[in-house]
Amino acid sequence: MGNCWGSSADNPTTTSTTGHLSSGIGVGVVQELNPELVSAEDLNTNPLPLHQWFSQPKKIQLMCFVVTTSNTASYSTSRGSNISRGSGFSASSGDEAVPNGQILPAPNLRIFSFAELKTATKNFRPDMVLGEGGFGKVFKGWIDEKALGKSGTATLVAVKKLNSESLQGFEEWQSEVNFLGRLSHPHLVRLLGYCWEDKELLLVYEFMQKGSLENHLFGRGSSVQSLEWNIRIKIAIGAAKGLSFLHSSDKKVIYRDFKASNILLDGLLVTLQSYTPKLSDFGLAKLGPSASQSHVTTRVMGTYGYAAPEYVATGHLYVKSDVYGFGVVLVEIVTGLRALDPNRPSGQHNLSEWIKPYLSDRRKLKSIMDNRLEGKYPSKAAVRIAQLALKCLEPEPKYRPSMKEVVETLEQIESINDNPKEPRNRTARQTTRRHRQQPLHHRSPLAPKNETGRAN
Repeated sequence: MGNCWGSSADNPTTTSTTGHLSSGIGVGVVQELNPELVSAEDLNTNPLPLHQWFSQPKKIQLMCFVVTTSNTASYSTSRGSNISRGSGFSASSGDEAVPNGQILPAPNLRIFSFAELKTATKNFRPDMVLGEGGFGKVFKGWIDEKALGKSGTATLVAVKKLNSESLQGFEEWQSEVNFLGRLSHPHLVRLLGYCWEDKELLLVYEFMQKGSLENHLFGRGSSVQSLEWNIRIKIAIGAAKGLSFLHSSDKKVIYRDFKASNILLDGLLVTLQSYTPKLSDFGLAKLGPSASQSHVTTRVMGTYGYAAPEYVATGHLYVKSDVYGFGVVLVEIVTGLRALDPNRPSGQHNLSEWIKPYLSDRRKLKSIMDNRLEGKYPSKAAVRIAQLALKCLEPEPKYRPSMKEVVETLEQIESINDNPKEPRNRTARQTTRRHRQQPLHHRSPLAPKNETGRAN
C-alpha cells in the first residue's frame, strides 16, 4: 500500500491525516448538524480530537436511518427529516437514475447499538482485527440477521471503530455517509449502518470475502492466490465502472483516493464470476466542480504514487485526477509492481515516474509483465492495456480519457482475452537468462496480514 499523506493548507496549525486503513475499507456516519448549535464550518475550520467535541457545550443532532432490503430509501429521524446538511446532494421525489446504479434521495442505513457490535466482534478481540489505519481499526463480526430483517442465524460484516483521537476522522466519517450512504452501484461497497453512543463511533459494512486487490497483487503466502489475466481485466473493468458511475452523476463525485487497497473483491468461489470489484473508503471523496468551473481547490490529501501531479502541485482537483490514479492501478495490475516501492533501485521508487518508456515499447513491455502470469496473456491485449494506461497517465488532465471512455476501451480489450496464448516452451537456460535480464521486479518485502475473508 502507498504511504498515506496530507497537507494542512486550509489550516496551517492543524496536522492532517487521511485516516485510511491498510486494508482500504471506507467508513462514515449519517448526521445532521443543527445550525443553531454547531455548523459544518466549525468542524472544518476548527478540527478537534473527537473526544473534545463531545465535551463541548454544542450538541450534534443525529439522523436515524433504517436499513431496508430494497433499494428504496426508508428513513426516520430522531429530530427532523432533512437530508444531512453537508452532503451536497439535494433531495428529490425519487432516485436519480444513473446507468447500473442510483443515487438515493436519502441514506438508507440502520442504527446499531454499541452492545450489538461489541457482541458481534467478540468484544473487539484482537484476533478479529482485519486492518488498521489512522481512522481506527476494522473488525470482523457477525450480526444477527433478524436485526437486519432477515431470517437465519448471522451475517458476516466488517465493523470499523473510530479512534477518538483522530483529528480528521470525524470529517471523513461524515463524508463517507454523505456519499456512500446514498450511492448505490454494483461496484461500490455497501454501508449497512452505524453506531454512535457517547464517544463511540462505529460503522458496519458488507463483508468482502476476497479482501483487497492489493493483497492479491502483492501479498505472499499460501493463502494468496495469483490472479489470472482474465480476472485482472474483469477487475479493471468493474473498478472503472464504479469510477464512471461517480463521474456521471448530475453532481460529479471525485473519489480522490483510487488505489489497489481500496478495491475490494467479493465472492466465495474461485471462479471468474466471483471476483466482483467494489470501491471502498469514501472518506476523501469530494463533489466535483460546477459547470462553469474546471476544478475544485482543496487541501492536498491522498496516497503517494497514485495522486495526480496537478493535484499534488497546486491543490486543484479535477474529475480526471481520478483517471490518473486509475492509470497507476492499471499498470500495477499488469506488471505486479507497486505504485511506490522504496526497495526498488534508485530512480524507480515511484512507478509512474519511470514506467512510461516500457509501456510505449512492445519489447520493453514484455520485460515488465507480472511473472506470476507465467506468460499466459494475449500480447495484443497487453499492448492495448499499456496504451490505455499511458493515456490515463498524461500530465495534463484535459488529455486523459473520461472513465466512460476507459470502460469502453477495456471492454473492447476484454474481447481479445478469450484465448490467452500459452508461453512457448523454453529450455532451463533460456528461462534463467530471461529472468537475469529483468532487473525490474523488485517487490516490496511488505507482506500484508493474511486477508483470507477480509472485508478490507
